[in-house]
Amino acid sequence: MGLLVKKFGGTSVGTIERIKSIAEAIAAAKEEGNELVIVVSAMGDKTDELTKLAKEISANPNQREMDMLLASGEQVSIALLAMALNEIGIPALSMTGSQAGIITESSHSRARILEIRTEKLQHLLNEGLVVIIAGFQGTSLGRQGIAEITTLGRGGSDTSAVALAAALKADACEIYTDVQGVLTSDPRKVSDAQLMENISCDEMLELASLGAAVLHPRAVEIARNFGVKLIVRSSWDNNPGTTITSQSVRSINRGGLEHGRPVDGLELIEEQSVVGLSHIPDQPGVAANLFESLSKGGVNVDLIIQATHEGNSNDITFTVAQKEFSKALNQCESFIKIYGGKLITQNNMSKISIHGAGIMGRPGIAANLFETLSKVGINLRLIATSEVKVSCVIDAEFGKKALRAISDTFELNDKQIRINPEISPNKSPEVRGIALDADQAQVSVRKVPDSPGTAAAICTALAEAGITLDTIVQSERKHLDGSKDISFTLKKNDRKPAQKALSALLEKWTNAELKDGPPIARVSAVGAGMHHTVGTAGKMFRSLANAEINIEMIATSEIRTTCIVNADDGDKALKVVHDYFNLAENQY
Repeated sequence: MGLLVKKFGGTSVGTIERIKSIAEAIAAAKEEGNELVIVVSAMGDKTDELTKLAKEISANPNQREMDMLLASGEQVSIALLAMALNEIGIPALSMTGSQAGIITESSHSRARILEIRTEKLQHLLNEGLVVIIAGFQGTSLGRQGIAEITTLGRGGSDTSAVALAAALKADACEIYTDVQGVLTSDPRKVSDAQLMENISCDEMLELASLGAAVLHPRAVEIARNFGVKLIVRSSWDNNPGTTITSQSVRSINRGGLEHGRPVDGLELIEEQSVVGLSHIPDQPGVAANLFESLSKGGVNVDLIIQATHEGNSNDITFTVAQKEFSKALNQCESFIKIYGGKLITQNNMSKISIHGAGIMGRPGIAANLFETLSKVGINLRLIATSEVKVSCVIDAEFGKKALRAISDTFELNDKQIRINPEISPNKSPEVRGIALDADQAQVSVRKVPDSPGTAAAICTALAEAGITLDTIVQSERKHLDGSKDISFTLKKNDRKPAQKALSALLEKWTNAELKDGPPIARVSAVGAGMHHTVGTAGKMFRSLANAEINIEMIATSEIRTTCIVNADDGDKALKVVHDYFNLAENQY
């Protein structure tokens, strides 16, 4: 028995009958001796209904008044659930986010939680009450000292629940939803997707950021940072669901629940080699053949980058440990004899990486990293990004210099810095799940200077406009004037704002232009065992090649391989990759 935070979503409290059913389940948990804090969302589609009403009055309603309006939806749910519990003899009290002590920053519609003042909650729990709290909302100190209602944005009730669990040091936070738990893929698109019994927070962060809608990334970030045991379960049965685990033991400090330092580690890996193949055929199966041959040759590839291209050729670049360079070179030379293309290699490189929770979800982090390196005159050879890690490949002679500069920028201590860490094999599956995001646009900034500060300038301009990038890829080939292309994906709705945000840079750089790629879908494989397994990327490329699906872009990190494909191939790509890794055979 212990202190549990339970969160119920809108479908779970969508009708009076469902509210009564949940009240019975809460009563059973209370009778087992648990202390309970319950977080609920607005009933059913209530938030959408309220938003529609506002739009009937104003096409661009004031954000403060929107928060005032939308916060009322959860107040209906908490009051009805408290009534239902009291009716069956379970003492319960409902509270708004403000009453519960949830303090946020002052940004309306997307506020982050600064702290939760738990004294009142703890007192009520000590009295034996079930405390029911409105999710999605909090309070901030607004103008003239007046307390303002704020909302947390998309996934806000999940975020509220996990934050409460962290602040109260709860034994677990249970998220009740309309699915069994976290599945190996989207069950609406992959009928044989299987339930995962457990998954790490880093893996879940990747999947959540890639489109897996079962949890919002902000909720997972808090769980990861503060060691909250997070469980996703169905509202309709007693099955155990999925447990999401964290190894962190961080305490809540003045940085706040959501404003602590997002970068919590820095890593330098030396003696790396870069191998680039340019002007190779742009057709299904080329990437698969290349990386299968490398795997058969015993080469363990680290980062893989495939940039956008023009015409019927493509570029692929990857990194390997320098001790494996000769084997990689032999395989690539044999490959070029068959397929053609040019081979570009570079030894004496280092990979420097920052890691933390939700790095790419905060636009300024990657920009700050690139800016830090440019200020000390370090050019970026390759860039690889994910939700939990950003890596740059640089000349080895600058490794220690980069380490010092980055550690100063992100205020990291010696315990958070690792140099050439040993890779400890783990028992995690190479691939846990496959995610598809069809809400991405592919954009290239063409003919930009190949010099320190270029990537930083692009990312800073977008970050200042609040635009979050996902895949960032720097091309291998150069134009005749020595310039390069940098490509990235972003949300479709951010495409026009990105044009505006980059307009000043495009005017500054001679001949630079922003160019749209074809409509795309992003399919990604995620697994903590990927880094310890040779050939995972090659398997993914082979699955797509067998289905005659061409790959537009490739970007990898330690626990994620992402392929950008034509939008029309998205659903098919999701299914074939899921099948190729045998995820329908529940391995967990």
